[in-house]
Amino acid sequence: MSIKLENISYQYRDSSRRKALSNVSLEIKPGEFIGIVGHTGSGKSTLIQHLNGLLKPDEGKVLFDGSDIYQEGYSLKELRGKVGLSFQYPEHQLFEVTVFEDVCFGPKNLGLSQEEVKGRAREALQMVGMDEKYYEKSPFELSGGQKRRVAIAGILAMHPQYFILDEPTAGLDPIGRDKILELLKRLHENQGITIILVSHSMEEIANYVDRILVMDQGCLLYDDVPKEVFKHKEKLEEIGLAVPFYMYLMEDLRERGFFEEEVTAITLKEAEDQILKVLKRKQTL
Repeated sequence: MSIKLENISYQYRDSSRRKALSNVSLEIKPGEFIGIVGHTGSGKSTLIQHLNGLLKPDEGKVLFDGSDIYQEGYSLKELRGKVGLSFQYPEHQLFEVTVFEDVCFGPKNLGLSQEEVKGRAREALQMVGMDEKYYEKSPFELSGGQKRRVAIAGILAMHPQYFILDEPTAGLDPIGRDKILELLKRLHENQGITIILVSHSMEEIANYVDRILVMDQGCLLYDDVPKEVFKHKEKLEEIGLAVPFYMYLMEDLRERGFFEEEVTAITLKEAEDQILKVLKRKQTL
């Protein structure tokens, strides 16, 4: 059940008449963990809203499991149950009296029985690590990170096969950020949910995803595994992006003579391994 975009283009109808997407084609397959990056205005948010039919392309097709989602009789409501989308600062969408009622809202609109709705809500809240003592509290009494997890639980309760998140760690402190990212990793590894993560942090992207989509001026510039994408350091910097911090660290250490040859590391673990290898070699000399 892949999501496939075929040559889609989209232009905003506001006064800017800005072309947000231009001839974008890609396929997202079950079980992937994908990162989407790009400078502000590159088309990231517009792109993800096409993945579950929130925006309709001016040109091209959006296919889910081989079917055009805009063909007559196709249920976009059913699609959005399978392809969940969490906007930036999703806690702003919390509105019910209690945490539990808020998480029940999505599955309730799927027409499920009351018993199944409650079961899904409990399951989702457990998945995001919310203790039962919070279930009857107002969402507005929670911390920022807790609100974020409740908002995510509301989407998980709908049992999506694909989960799209737009900057899910924005505005969180380091502890809250790490909890959200580790939650997404568990959902991907243990539940088999396909994760599509929009992020401005190259460190987050390098640590978690297995494929990166780079957007620039409405076009898909790169679509590859992280190490291949980050080889285009100069081009990424040219379009207002960066590579992970550890790549810059390796370059700096080489210029200072620590490394004799060119080395690359995109994560903390890779940087540690490279540095320890050199230190051990120097100790034996």
